[in-house]
Amino acid sequence: MDALATAAVSLVALVLVFVPLERVFPARRGQPLLRPEFVTDLAFFLGQALLWASLAVAFLTFVHGLLAPHLPLALGTWSQELPLGARVGLALVLGDLLTYWFHRACHHYELLWRFHAVHHSAERLDWLAAHREHPVDGLLTQLCINLPGIVLGLSFAELGGLAVFRALWAIFIHSNVRLPLGPLRLLLGAPELHHWHHARVVTRHNFSNLSPYFDLLFGTYHRPPDPEDYPLGLTMPWPRRYLAQLLRPFRPG
Repeated sequence: MDALATAAVSLVALVLVFVPLERVFPARRGQPLLRPEFVTDLAFFLGQALLWASLAVAFLTFVHGLLAPHLPLALGTWSQELPLGARVGLALVLGDLLTYWFHRACHHYELLWRFHAVHHSAERLDWLAAHREHPVDGLLTQLCINLPGIVLGLSFAELGGLAVFRALWAIFIHSNVRLPLGPLRLLLGAPELHHWHHARVVTRHNFSNLSPYFDLLFGTYHRPPDPEDYPLGLTMPWPRRYLAQLLRPFRPG
């Protein structure tokens, strides 16, 4: 199956899963499927599916080949003696930790923020807006997510399985969904926590990816108000079209 066919199948599968969820459990009622900038976010989805994802895989393959000969033998022996489930769990936790601090750095350092701002330019969140991400930001995020697994000796098939899980979770926390999780939101995270991170205010909360435990640990957890009626997006002017957004981080000022 070629890349275009794979992208089409993935798009249909996401529509079948997330559109009903957003209709039955909406976080923001009345938000239409074909909302403003739907085409822009569809371009981001296609860009990832047809080009940027392949470049990320090539980059991670290069990093794996670069690091593997230089990893301490003791580390490789120790990690291989762990059950696969333990290595996967450890890779998830350490990947979450690296991603948490990289995400915070993206909001602190101007150079990183230039690229990360593309993601925050979305003024409406749903399953498709999750794909609005500059490829530079995405590449660095993927490095943080996968580096612990590479160091722990996970195969690329195992890393690929983790990548699919994380990708689906990222789509879920951006989706226009509010599920009645109750206390489980402290363990699983919830879309409303990440939605607040996208609020059009100077927010320093909810940087975690899979679960909010690092936000709780480092004091950046915030449960937002209900209902969700605060504006989303950036406080500064930003281009709205796909190619203009890709080029914007390279412009001065």
